[in-house]
Amino acid sequence: MSEKKSEQRYFLAIIPPEPVYSEALKLKHYFKDQYNSKAALNSPPHITLHMPFQWKESREKELVSGLEQFGATEPVDVALNNFSAFEPRVIFIDVLKNEMLESLQKRLKRFCKVELNLFNADYKDLAFHPHITLAFRDLKKPEFYKAWDEFKEKKFEATFSVTSIALLKHDGSEWREFKHLHL
Repeated sequence: MSEKKSEQRYFLAIIPPEPVYSEALKLKHYFKDQYNSKAALNSPPHITLHMPFQWKESREKELVSGLEQFGATEPVDVALNNFSAFEPRVIFIDVLKNEMLESLQKRLKRFCKVELNLFNADYKDLAFHPHITLAFRDLKKPEFYKAWDEFKEKKFEATFSVTSIALLKHDGSEWREFKHLHL
């Protein structure tokens, strides 16, 4: 088997609990039905903590074991507030700025770099901007502007406590929750 074939893609995220999970999933389906944007449905509703990375599947137990060593922390409260966008393709549920969440992401990023030799924690080296994506790369520009007109003034509020992070694994067509790691 070639080296590439033996590698899988993984990423680390917060999966919101019910009812937030179902509400976000319903909104992803709305974007598919109303704006022909279905790419966000390739993963469960989530807040990305570490961008996708390659890992040898033969070393998967080592990855999980390593991540289980990530230092325990107290639960982190997350507040979702309305919608926002990265023009002209991405619409998301916004996460209120939160020092504990930022600290969790920074600690996880440092841990992954030092302990697992993973260096791509952030998207294109941009600062951590937690959010739950509803529509993105396949949302065409004209549809983005129609959707943004609809969502820019809409209200969405929810809070939840984060007690675990999820390791997600790509199965060849979509991202699936693979392992939950308790904080």
